[in-house]
Amino acid sequence: MSALGVAGTCCRLRAGGRLPSAAVRKPSSRGLHVAARHAAKEHYEVLVLGGGTGGISMSARMKRRVGAANVAVVEPSETHYYQPLWTLVGAGAKRLAASARPTEQVMPQGVEWIKCRVARLDPDKNCVWLENNTKISYKYLIIALGISLHYEKIKGLPEGFHHPKIGSNYSVHTVEKTWRALQDFKEGNAIFTFPNTPVKCAGAPQKIMYLSEAYWRKTGKRSKANIMFNTSLGVIFGVKKYADALLEIIKERNITVNYRRNLIEVRADKQEAVFENLDKPGATEVHQYEILHVTPPMGPPDVLINSPVSDEAGWVDVDTQTLQHKKYPNVFGIGDCTNLPTSKTAAAIAAQSGVLDKTISMVMKNQLPTKKYDGYTSCPLVTGYNKVILAEFDYAAQPLETFPIDQGKERVTMYHMKADVMPLLYWNGLLK
Repeated sequence: MSALGVAGTCCRLRAGGRLPSAAVRKPSSRGLHVAARHAAKEHYEVLVLGGGTGGISMSARMKRRVGAANVAVVEPSETHYYQPLWTLVGAGAKRLAASARPTEQVMPQGVEWIKCRVARLDPDKNCVWLENNTKISYKYLIIALGISLHYEKIKGLPEGFHHPKIGSNYSVHTVEKTWRALQDFKEGNAIFTFPNTPVKCAGAPQKIMYLSEAYWRKTGKRSKANIMFNTSLGVIFGVKKYADALLEIIKERNITVNYRRNLIEVRADKQEAVFENLDKPGATEVHQYEILHVTPPMGPPDVLINSPVSDEAGWVDVDTQTLQHKKYPNVFGIGDCTNLPTSKTAAAIAAQSGVLDKTISMVMKNQLPTKKYDGYTSCPLVTGYNKVILAEFDYAAQPLETFPIDQGKERVTMYHMKADVMPLLYWNGLLK
C-alpha cells in the first residue's frame, strides 16, 4: 500500500500494542527477529498477504470467523494510505496527512502483524516464504498484495521528478509536486497521461486534469493553458453512459484528447515528453510541457510473477464470481492483484470483500460457494472542485447505480460524498 520500505529484519507485532522496551528479541531457528513470546508461531488458520484495503478488510472479517489469534497479516509498511484522496491532494483540496494512518492503528485488534515482505508462495505445501527465508504455513490463504507502480519503465523517470513542473498523484512522494506544479503554471501545454497497462482507479488520470482546468479558470490562467489528455486507450472511459458525459465536458472546456498515445520518455531538463503512437509502431511525438502529470505503468507485484498462483501475466488467477483460486481451493484473491476483469478501485474491493467472506465461510464448511460477485465497481469522476459524476458499473460495463437519479450528470452532492463521506466510511466501515 505504501511506498515506505522496511529495512533490516522482519518482526511480528500484535496489532493495537507495541513491543515493550524491555522485550527480549532473539533470532528464531530461521533467523526471524521477533518478540520471544511470538517466536514459536509459524502456522495460522488464515494468512493474509498485504495490509492494504483488501488485506485489512478481510483480516477483520476473518478475525470474526476464526478468532484474532488465528489470523496474521504480512505487510512491511508502517503507514496505511487511503489513496483515493490523493486526487484531491494533488489539486490542493485535501492535505496528504489526511490520507494516512499508522498501519498499527488499522490492523484489527489482536490479529498478528508480520512486518515483512513475502518472497515466495508455495501453495502446493500451504506455506509462504518471507524475504529472510522464514516459512509461515496456513490453512487458508488470502492474497491482497495490490498493484506495483513502474515509473522506471518510462525513460527519464523517476529521477525526472527532481525537476519542477512534473508530478504524479499515484505516489506519496510525488502527489504534492502535482499541486506545486499546478500553482506554478504560467502558460503552455498542460499534459496528462494514461499508460498502456492496467491501472488502479482508471478515472484518476483525467480527474486531476478537470481539477487543474477548474483551478486555472478560478485563478485567471485558463486562457494560457493548452490542456491535453494523452491516453493509450481508444476511448475516454470504458462505460458508454459516462464516456458520453465526459466527452461533453471535454468539449465544453476545450480540452484536447489524443488517443492511443503512450508516454515512453520524459526529458525533464528540457520539459519534453515523448509519446509513442500505438497505432503506428515506431512513430513518436515530442511535446513541450509547462506541467506534466504522469500516470505510471503498473503491473502485478514481483512476487506474483511466475508464481504458481498467478496467470501468465502475473495476476492472481481467481474465479470471477467467487474469488476462490482456480487451482488451489484454500487460496483466495482480492483487489488489484487479481485478474478479475473489472476496474481496480477501493469500491470494487468493498464489494469483493463481502462475497469473499461468504465464499471462505462456505469453503470452511466444505460446501460450494453460492454468493457471486458481479464485477461491481465505482469511480467517482471528479470534474471540478465541487462536481462529481458517480460512475458505477459491472463486469459487462453496464451502469449499476445506487441512487434513484441520473448519475451521468455532475452533482455537488456526489462531490461531498467523494471528498467527505467516503473517507469516513473507509476508515470506520470498510477496514473494520
